[in-house]
Amino acid sequence: MSERNETVLITGAAAGIGFGTAVYYAENGCQVIGVDKDRERGRKAMENLPGGRGVFYYCDVSDPQSTAGLFKQLNEDNRSFSILINNAGESTFTSLFELSVEDWDRILNTNLRSVFLFSKLSAALWKKNGTKGRIVNMASTRALMSEPDSEAYAASKGGITALTHALASSLSPWSIRVNCISPGWIHTGQEELTEADHAQHLSNRVGHTTDVAKACFYLTDPDNDFVNGENLVIDGGMTRKMMYEE
Repeated sequence: MSERNETVLITGAAAGIGFGTAVYYAENGCQVIGVDKDRERGRKAMENLPGGRGVFYYCDVSDPQSTAGLFKQLNEDNRSFSILINNAGESTFTSLFELSVEDWDRILNTNLRSVFLFSKLSAALWKKNGTKGRIVNMASTRALMSEPDSEAYAASKGGITALTHALASSLSPWSIRVNCISPGWIHTGQEELTEADHAQHLSNRVGHTTDVAKACFYLTDPDNDFVNGENLVIDGGMTRKMMYEE
């Protein structure tokens, strides 16, 4: 795979899929602006990127003022980017009967409103500068299927899939492409996986962060401009495998 000399901004870059994606872009020649609300972990993560290609910025993506402050700081630091990965999110599950309005708002604001805010501010810059920017939003297979007690999370991820094609339509006149990815089971922790875990997938394994990172890299390749407004499911076929309890 050829290297790309671009800069990517990734929210929620301190750990998990965000960090894995940051590493992959850095390995392939890109500069990375890593954004997270965990200052210590975020700084350390960006310091450890290959080639010293990472820089960290603090932001609480659920807060419009914090988000506006980030973009102001980026402008003052003369940092531009042509790729946005809206990855930050919260996956807390709570019983419907115990889910408060405050909890609902927190999850929706972190997962969904942040995508709106970052996309709007990024697109405004690209429109002004004539940049053919690319946005990838991180949805989830839980936008398409559910477990109990996931109402807020499912709503936020379903909203991301709808917001994605709306943004693609609105930003098309400026050649700004918007797609989303719905990851399935992506192993980001230290827990040991079992054969039964892997067997739930048509690919016979649980996913890695690199699987999602490669999809991001594909969707943000300037040559792949015929892919627009799509939701790419990266789940090893888990949502296509029919399973029955024995």
